[in-house]
Amino acid sequence: MNNKFLLLSIFIFVSLRYGTDVRHFIGGINNKILATYVNIKNLLEDEINEHISQKDEIIRLRAENQKIQKSAILSIAFAGKLNELLKENNVSSYNPNVKLVKVISYSNLNDYGKVWIEFDDFNKSKIYGLLHQGYAAGIAVQSDGHSQGLLLSDPKSIFSVYVGSSKMAGVAFGNRKEVLIKYISQWLQPKVGDEVVTSGLDGIFFEGVKVGVVTEVIEEESSKTVVVKPYATPSVPAYMHIIVNN
Repeated sequence: MNNKFLLLSIFIFVSLRYGTDVRHFIGGINNKILATYVNIKNLLEDEINEHISQKDEIIRLRAENQKIQKSAILSIAFAGKLNELLKENNVSSYNPNVKLVKVISYSNLNDYGKVWIEFDDFNKSKIYGLLHQGYAAGIAVQSDGHSQGLLLSDPKSIFSVYVGSSKMAGVAFGNRKEVLIKYISQWLQPKVGDEVVTSGLDGIFFEGVKVGVVTEVIEEESSKTVVVKPYATPSVPAYMHIIVNN
């Protein structure tokens, strides 16, 4: 009993004599505990959110992969049926071929329309079509003995196209800022919103590769020119596909 009384007396004395300091001390401990708790809580929440994001991304990629696999299977089936039809009409089989190529770097630091690509099987007599995510991205030529990609914005990236559902013929050019389709006959009526696709008539692309959408129609003296917003992203990808033969 005496011991309990002694401890109580000491507690009362300390509280009265050093009450503020004790409260500050205890308050400091509480603040540290609370700060540690908040940090741990935030860390756990970040870890959980990151895990959920990764899980969502994996699910998305799996679904996308299944769609790609389905498209590939359907494409193979369609190609088989097409070649059977061609054989019945004594026409040679259609066997397009594309190859994945790596983009090494820009050809010039101040020119974002030209890139070096890693493609060893280059035929000097050919111009190749470049694809990115299934869209027309430019052409590939040989320069100084190296394979060079001329993206859509480059003035020398030239290939034939169709404009709109009526297949108005034109020629795609870059002007470093945008893509233009020139030499559309004066009596034709291209309009804003028309889709532009490759014609395949030049042997560079297949017919029907999507290029972009018309955003402006310009009346020239003897023809019409349209401005196109391309589907291919303006940033240079790490990899593209090159059309080996079509």
